[in-house]
Amino acid sequence: MSKEEIIMKWSMLEQQVQQVQQQLQLVEQNITELTSLNFGLEELKGSKDKEILAPLGRGIFVKTKLLSEELTVDIGSKTFVKKNIEKTKKLIEEQIEKLEEIREQLALSLNEINEEASRLIEEAQKEEFNKKK
Repeated sequence: MSKEEIIMKWSMLEQQVQQVQQQLQLVEQNITELTSLNFGLEELKGSKDKEILAPLGRGIFVKTKLLSEELTVDIGSKTFVKKNIEKTKKLIEEQIEKLEEIREQLALSLNEINEEASRLIEEAQKEEFNKKK
């Protein structure tokens, strides 16, 4: 393998590592958000007719009165269904489990890329050693 081929392959591996790390970061962020949401739902239990702070977006909240513990949940494709807190928590826990599986797959991919990079370094060192002979 020529020096140019090694450099090109190394560059490709670096890009792959960066992409997998970005994906891992997004998965971690989603797991954190869903875990926080699940905790927030637990706080809603037994809060009917109590005042709560409801988020309007980007750090803006409004004081409101909770009229019901029934939630309207987006289940995908802009389809909304009514769910109670427990069923919603179960749905969120399933999403967290899926994200954790994806996280494991991404970690395995990262390990495979690192192993390939190690082989590439080893091969480059062998070639360099053979040139010196």
